[in-house]
Amino acid sequence: MPRPKDNMFFGLELTDEQEVYVDSVFDNLFTICNAKAGTGKTTLAIASARLLIADKRNDLDGLLYTFNPVEEGTLGYTDGGVEKKESKYISPLLDALSAINEDSRFALKRETNNDMINENTWVEANSHVFLRGTNIVNKVVVIDESQNFTKGDLKKLLTRIHDSCRVIMIGHDGQIDLKNPSKSGFTPYIEHFEGEDYVKVCTLTHNFRGKLAQKADDLVW
Repeated sequence: MPRPKDNMFFGLELTDEQEVYVDSVFDNLFTICNAKAGTGKTTLAIASARLLIADKRNDLDGLLYTFNPVEEGTLGYTDGGVEKKESKYISPLLDALSAINEDSRFALKRETNNDMINENTWVEANSHVFLRGTNIVNKVVVIDESQNFTKGDLKKLLTRIHDSCRVIMIGHDGQIDLKNPSKSGFTPYIEHFEGEDYVKVCTLTHNFRGKLAQKADDLVW
């Protein structure tokens, strides 16, 4: 199932920048998107993943959505299982699913999967904390808020991914939430991979949330 060739994508009218980004996801093993908040980078990643997985020629059996809980040191001490501990970090995923008219009850795998509503799930959401020791094969992998991963976090994750996957790493180098922003691995890994023939680095500049959000994001320190 090739992506639509006009500029409508799940009912979304793509800008020229977004066209380049989506095309890269379909054409490259590894797409990196460095873009400000509100530019649609997560929604377009999830939408692209949906089409790639639906096309059985790609041999991709699901989406792995992963993120860095900035409070990793205390995550193990919060109440509940993994799903409850990490639920606050998947809001961008849930918003993206809603934007492409996917019901998260049907799409997202849950810890308790006894309900028939979850039989055909295609999305798994886990932080990198719980991916240690795993082998990632035949997945679309979306690494969200990548600017909040350290160099070690990203190395741990990226070295577990087989070439049978399609990888989308998204973030913004101006919105790092780590206590020490210099520890972010996002920009170093952009520089490390840039120029490889299976990688494309994309940028998005238009903030669809509006002028207030755009102006707020323009402040640097």
